[in-house]
Amino acid sequence: MAEVKSTMVPDFEVKFLLNDSQVLDFASSKPNDELRAVFNLPSKAIRMNVQFLDTSSREIYNAGWSPRIRKIEGESGYELTYKKRYPIIDDQADGAIDASDLLTALNLAKDDGFDVTETNYDTQVEWGFQKQTLSISRKKKVKKDSVGKKEMGLPDEDESKKLLTEEIPGKFDNWSFQKWGRSLLSQAVIYGPVLAERYEGTWEGVEVDIEVWPLRSKESEAGMESIVEISFKSDNGNTAGDAHKALEIYLEEKGWLVPRDSLKTQLIMDRYGPQESDDSEEATGSYTTMA
Repeated sequence: MAEVKSTMVPDFEVKFLLNDSQVLDFASSKPNDELRAVFNLPSKAIRMNVQFLDTSSREIYNAGWSPRIRKIEGESGYELTYKKRYPIIDDQADGAIDASDLLTALNLAKDDGFDVTETNYDTQVEWGFQKQTLSISRKKKVKKDSVGKKEMGLPDEDESKKLLTEEIPGKFDNWSFQKWGRSLLSQAVIYGPVLAERYEGTWEGVEVDIEVWPLRSKESEAGMESIVEISFKSDNGNTAGDAHKALEIYLEEKGWLVPRDSLKTQLIMDRYGPQESDDSEEATGSYTTMA
């Protein structure tokens, strides 16, 4: 087993993809009655408008970072997130987390300068169908008098670069060299935005979120597809593992499980951004609407 160097203690977020044709109402693209009943979902969702920034060649994403701007319905201003991801090597067919592999990822993050003593960073294991990823995030709230709780628009490209640069944390800014982050942000374009919906429910006493993300089905086509994800969080790895297995079995029995990992950020990076024409609604800062 790897020697323990890191003092970071992550929490766990389990995520599964759901078959949209089985769990969404065809006409509305919203959770159908059976899904609502099983997971005690409310009638009203919380909307989230999300966009990422990166260079045209995705230099930030390729370095394992994702700077994001999000507007959440019911909250004033914007939420900025700077996330660094470390893959957790998994040699187990059942998708279970090996302690040694997790420690290897934690130690790598420690060697890069991340430490639990910096309490403004959140450490989490994102645990999908099989793959696991260690994510380390710095979140910042930006208040804007003009951006109230009901507004859902996001800033345009110039304002987005300005906001992310003004609030930039040192680790992101000086990742490969001094001022690396702000240098790349100055060249960045918007990937997105995407307007998603989140429903907060419960299952077997566990609080769960179900999110519906309408994404372009292909990079340059007008078609859309709904990415449906169920997730829950736990502070304990063993508890998360038991619930991961139980929920996977239940979803499989219902015929709702999509047996692959959820990669929303990657899909957004692949399908949005500079390859789109300048007159597309998404490129100009408006957001994708849901049916």
